[in-house]
Order: sequence, then C-alpha cells, then structure tokens
Amino acid sequence: MKLSAEQRAQFDRDGYLFFPGHFSAEETKALTDAVPDLYSRREAFNVREKGKDAVRTNFAAHMISEPFARLARHPRMVGPVSDLFEEEVYMHQFKINGKMAFEGDVWQWHQDYGTWLNDDQMPTERAMNVAIFLDDVNEHNGPLMFIPGSHVKGVVEAQHDLTTTSYPLWTVDNDLIRQLVDRAGGKNGGIVSPKGPAGSMILFHSCLVHASGSNLSPFNRVAVYLSLCAVSNHIRRFKRPEFIAHRDFTPISMLPDDCLLKLYPVDTPWKDGLPASALETSLEPIDALETQA
Repeated sequence: MKLSAEQRAQFDRDGYLFFPGHFSAEETKALTDAVPDLYSRREAFNVREKGKDAVRTNFAAHMISEPFARLARHPRMVGPVSDLFEEEVYMHQFKINGKMAFEGDVWQWHQDYGTWLNDDQMPTERAMNVAIFLDDVNEHNGPLMFIPGSHVKGVVEAQHDLTTTSYPLWTVDNDLIRQLVDRAGGKNGGIVSPKGPAGSMILFHSCLVHASGSNLSPFNRVAVYLSLCAVSNHIRRFKRPEFIAHRDFTPISMLPDDCLLKLYPVDTPWKDGLPASALETSLEPIDALETQA
C-alpha cells in the first residue's frame, strides 16, 4: 500500500492519518474471534487493569496467535510505514489494548517515542504506530485523543509515571499539554478523536502526543497496535523484556493482501508459553552485550 502525495502532506502536517473501514467485517472478525483466548491466559504478556481482572494490554500476540501473526505481515499495515520511512521495518512492539466496557482505565498524555527512547534507547523517532479498531469506536468508549501537529515539537519533557495505572508510562505534564493544545487550535481542533467502525485504521507519528480517557460505557473498545521501526533504527538496550520490546530486527516480509481470509502459513513460536529468554532484561547497551557474547 502506497500513500498519495496528499496523504504524505497531511501526515507531515497533522502527525496522523485515519482510514475509516479500512478492513472488511470478515477480516476484522478473524481477529476479534481470536482475542478471548489470548485475554484468558494467565501469563506475563497480559497486563491487567489496576485492581481488576480486565486486560489492559496484551503483548506479542503475533508470536502466539496465527490471525495476529498474519496481521503483523499485512501490506495494509506494514506498507504505509515502510513507504514513509523509505526503508524496511521490523516489529518493535505488538499489542492489543483492551479498553473494556466499564473497566477500561485512562492512558495518560504521552509520546510513544518517549518510552522507546528512555527505556529501549531507540536512536531516533523513525518508528510509529499503525492501529486497527476491533470494535466500533465512538465518543463514549474512550477513543484516542491526538493533539494535531504536536509531533513537530520532537521529543518533549516527560516524567516516568509508575503509579497512575498498572502500566508504567513516560507522561507529559498538564502545563505542556495546555500549551500544545492552544498551539493546535484550542477549543477549535486542538484535540481530535478519530472515531469509526471496527476495521478502521490509524497511522500516527511516534512523537504525536496522545491519550485516552476511561471507558465508562457498556461498549468495549479493543484495538491492535503494531509499533514498526526502521531496521537501521533498532533499539540499543534490552531493559524491557522481549515480549514487550522485541529483539529480532529482521525486516518484515509482507503477505498477500488477503492474508486475513486465507490461511497462509506463519510461525507462532510462543503459542505454548513464553520462553525464559522472553522475560530476560539487561541495562547494558546492546553493543556491550554483543561484545560479551
């Protein structure tokens, strides 16, 4: 999938692109049907909401579940990112965020690259998210909130929030959020929330400041996020376990466009449980680890 000149210009200006109904109902169902089994597993790759049983985020489903392994190689997901970077990409992170009905908690204001830089020592922001809605997203079930154009500020100051939710995040303080929102238009477009049917896709810059509120509605809001990184920009530290920040920098080989509807063979090496290596961490830079090996 190639982006048009107009789409590239919009991405450069706003920091995101939204593709409503990008995947068919049949394609989306192939993914949605696989979520309950993943969420039911009592393993480290399922992070649950603070004090609750609801899954907040599931990591590395592409290493466990065949439908998600195919999505991880889908040309509609991978192609636009590779096109923007003009370079092959690898899977830095794969997660299924479950903003579950009545229980889905907030995601504080943050930049994804802030975490990738501080925790993983990713050299530059040549990485981004591409997401697909598995449920209809509306104003009631905790949609994403973007500050358009905030990516042009580059990396902004952030603090490591270890207490607000069950998942630690490098977050942006309220004063800076006010400034960024005012700069983007204040009440007239300073915050936007892409909403649409299941199967819709969002592509957004790793420095785009974003958040989401809690889900107090009776409607689930599950979405899959592929965090794709230019191969030359791979992480330099393994502070986080491999099931969160991947260490295989092999370029993604895309499948045909119908890969969610046909059973193309894919590997799922962690389907029977996480190996011990997927839980190991190190504070040493990657070149030091390679030297020791």
